[in-house]
Parts: sequence; C-alpha cells; structure tokens
Amino acid sequence: MRLYGLIGYPLGHSFSQKYFSEKFAREGIADARYELFSLKNIADLPALLEQRPDLRGLNVTIPHKENVLPYLHELDETARAVGAVNCIKIENGKLRGYNTDVIGFEKSLKMLDGGRYTAHDKGALILGTGGASKAVAYVLQKMGVSYKFVSRTPVGENQISSEPAHQKSVAEYRLIVNTT
Repeated sequence: MRLYGLIGYPLGHSFSQKYFSEKFAREGIADARYELFSLKNIADLPALLEQRPDLRGLNVTIPHKENVLPYLHELDETARAVGAVNCIKIENGKLRGYNTDVIGFEKSLKMLDGGRYTAHDKGALILGTGGASKAVAYVLQKMGVSYKFVSRTPVGENQISSEPAHQKSVAEYRLIVNTT
C-alpha cells in the first residue's frame, strides 16, 4: 500500500487526512492511504522515513516549509526560487521538493477582476512571513505587483509591524493576503 501524509506541528487544524481519504475512495484508489505525522522538530523526519518505508509523498505545513530544505535531495526550480516547500515526492529513497502554493495562488490571483488583476497602483500586503508568504511574494513579484510583509517582528524595510499603531491604512492596499 502506498502511503502519503502531512508533516507539521501542530496538525489539529488540518483537514488533509479526511480530504485525501475521501478523494482516494471517490476515485477508486484502493492501494493508497493518507496519514498525519505530527513532527514538532524537523530533525525527526529521517526517523519517520526509516519507520515508514512505504511513504511515497508528503505535504508540508507549518512550521516546516522552510526548515525541511536541508533534508531534501532535490528541489524543483520554483521551490528553489521561493525558498520553501509544501510538497515532497519520495522515489527510490530520494526526496524532491515542490512548491504548489505558487500555482494555487497564481491561478487564484489571475481569476480576480475577470483575469485582469493588477495592483500596481496600490500594491499588496502579505500577512505573515513564513513559507506560504514566500510563495505569495514570488507570484506578486513575477506579476510586477509591489508588496509589504506584515509581521509581529518586522525586519528590514519590506516588513511592517502588525501592531495597529505602526500599520498604514489598510485602504492603501488593493490586496491583502493572509498566509498566517
């Protein structure tokens, strides 16, 4: 049986196991199952892989989208450019990382305004600074949209504080993306 799963911590918010289990059943995929693997520390990944040699792929969520990178053998070019991974293919003992957040966000953004989305005039706010925010920033940059990150602990000129006293008016931005 092929095994797929999700790594991250905590996983109480995840609907992935239900979603994929139902998808496998609906599509008649009887030789696959999906499990949640709560990994508080990414250093536990090699032990998980050793214990579960039937693993064929993993989804990656908080807080491991960035800190999983040293454990991967290969990265596709988008994941390398973004610096974060949310999907891992396991084949012949090799782990290859992908970032499908980019595809999902880009398709969603292109559906706005009948496919004519542009925020050149006002830019975008990205709430959060983790792995998902990097995928959003990658797409915005690719589309020529200026952006700022909103963080509890801002670093650098492209990040602003999440404290109300330090925020610019939300109305100044045409797009706000929550990646927290």
